[in-house]
Amino acid sequence: MTTTTTPPVRRERASRPRWWRRPWVAPLGVVAIAFVAFSLPPYLSLDPSLSRVPAPYPWYYAVLSVHVVLGSIAMLACCLQVWPWFRQRHRRAHRVIGRVYVLAQLPAGMLALVLAWATPFGPVAMASSLLMAPLWLACTIAGWRMARQRRFAEHRRWMIRSFALTMSIITNRFWGALAVVLLSPSTPAGGEQQLMHTVAGLSTWLGWTIPLLVAEWWLQRGDAAKRRRR
Repeated sequence: MTTTTTPPVRRERASRPRWWRRPWVAPLGVVAIAFVAFSLPPYLSLDPSLSRVPAPYPWYYAVLSVHVVLGSIAMLACCLQVWPWFRQRHRRAHRVIGRVYVLAQLPAGMLALVLAWATPFGPVAMASSLLMAPLWLACTIAGWRMARQRRFAEHRRWMIRSFALTMSIITNRFWGALAVVLLSPSTPAGGEQQLMHTVAGLSTWLGWTIPLLVAEWWLQRGDAAKRRRR
């Protein structure tokens, strides 16, 4: 008497969720596209008067514009990179878009360091950006090196951290808007600059630390699930 069993590869493929069973993919893409569509035009116009960030130095707008353009490319690229269905079904495209992400993110991260030193938003925001930018670069470089060494599990972990830091600019804006709503009524007359520095300090720190902590929680949760399955 003989029995037939499903080959391991087919069983694994059958257990993978369909692309439409990732309900966060579409909202993530919509939010990223909307954010880029809102943020990018003032820096493509080459008109410093349209900048949403006050320029403390004549060169600041040019550096900021390049940083925003490269950061926008990185943001849109990483939305596809973290989509499991796309990553599994289109591996060649995943590699190509991954290279685009790295080539955009690395100079964007280095320019972020320059912008951090010259930020008009006060010392608290400066400290946050000076810490976040090297972390952003380090996570991306580590992920790229792991991919080159074909250590794909570690590559995925580092790139999830890099993704969290890339998308932190969106959560930064959320915390900034919330801080303005909460702090504006208590701001004394003439204290607009202090309010700006306080809001920037809160939003920059919360903007990237919370997404990075969530990413670490997600990774640890996945590791615990694998241990339970074993």
